[in-house]
Amino acid sequence: MSDTDVIDLILDDHRRFEALLRKVRNTEADRAAVRDDLSALLVAHAEAEESEVYPNLRRTDAIDEDEAEHGAEEHAEGHEALLALLEVDDVDSEDFSEAVHELSEALSHHLDEEERTILNPAREDVAQDIREELGRAFSAARQGHLDDDCGDIDNVRRLVERAQQRGDLPA
Repeated sequence: MSDTDVIDLILDDHRRFEALLRKVRNTEADRAAVRDDLSALLVAHAEAEESEVYPNLRRTDAIDEDEAEHGAEEHAEGHEALLALLEVDDVDSEDFSEAVHELSEALSHHLDEEERTILNPAREDVAQDIREELGRAFSAARQGHLDDDCGDIDNVRRLVERAQQRGDLPA
């Protein structure tokens, strides 16, 4: 594993999402804190992919416009499910468990699809030096979003509203 290869970095985040989802389901964990960590990483990851990775993979013809748009739509669906989770105050409630389930379903679907339809072609069609350059750009963008507290509920709400206006989500 390279610590700058964009594919390795994205896959590492995917495994972190899965670990955070397991932890947020754990009634003995500080579920509110885990939810906040998950929110920040999910939003930073998605925003960095959309700004740095998807456009560059399109330019190298590793993915086409439909795949990039579909990835962005799935990010919007994830943000919508994340917002529903952030809006639940009682982390011990059935509403919280249901919101975790909905986010988990949306995220699991996206990770599977992205790994198969975006990352696999990138492995085959994008040179290692380009993947490392993309990895550095992805990491910097992701860190910038994290530094800006991108997982804050107000920001997630803005992202969902923006996706609705773009037509990535039903209004």
